[in-house]
Amino acid sequence: MIVEIEICTKIDDEVINAFTRLLPQLSKTSESPAHKDLEEIIGHSACNVLLARAEKKIVGSLTLVIFPLPTGKRAWIEDVVVDESIRGLGVGEKLNLAAIKIAKKQGVRTIDLTSRPSREAANRLYKRLGFKERATNVYRYES
Repeated sequence: MIVEIEICTKIDDEVINAFTRLLPQLSKTSESPAHKDLEEIIGHSACNVLLARAEKKIVGSLTLVIFPLPTGKRAWIEDVVVDESIRGLGVGEKLNLAAIKIAKKQGVRTIDLTSRPSREAANRLYKRLGFKERATNVYRYES
């Protein structure tokens, strides 16, 4: 299976349908973003939405957020999801490698991500790609 990774540059029915199908596989509480929300995301200078295609069908996505700080340029990888029908076939690895390549090209010092311990395969992948577990707490404020 040939998997191609691309940066999402336009929102159309195919992209909306892909997010509608994929996001519930990431989190049962995730709702599919509206067309205008996706337009805002891909139009934001800090955001890179990567799409994985297999046989021309969108089968995965990843959002890479790159931002400058006084301590250097940083990045976060968020919302990584691969269609459950093809997990384990290297799609997540290709998405992450593409994100790492983009981040390095933009001079990013570090890339962070979070992953629940229950996502064992994803955690193994991140470690294999060179991510290291950090002894830190992650806090969330919900408004």
